[in-house]
Amino acid sequence: MSIPSNLKYTKDHEWVSLEGDIATVGITHFAQKELGDIVYVEVETLDQVLEKDEVFGTVEAVKTVSDLFLPIAGEIIEFNEALESTPESVNSDPYGAGWMIKIKVSDVSAFDTLMSDEDYKALIGA
Repeated sequence: MSIPSNLKYTKDHEWVSLEGDIATVGITHFAQKELGDIVYVEVETLDQVLEKDEVFGTVEAVKTVSDLFLPIAGEIIEFNEALESTPESVNSDPYGAGWMIKIKVSDVSAFDTLMSDEDYKALIGA
């Protein structure tokens, strides 16, 4: 199972990368595997400022719908529109083409409070 060491993670199975004050967010390989075949990703919070742990969207799989929780406070500035036509990218490439949103982060130091790859591996028993 792929858990890149250059990313940070949340207990809700999201991954985060940070470049300057822009964070990119998606769900982990573990999460997409647990959800199964993803058929739809919905993000209706574009251009909104949200606090950490607020729901920013949903991911719909064949068997279930799950909320997506914001891992770090900020303004949602971009949604990966490619997911509208190819939501299965979340399954096939969760850390690449399957990214979901970009956030203009309110406080970049909050990134350091997220889980390391080792912490995340311990969480999921990998």
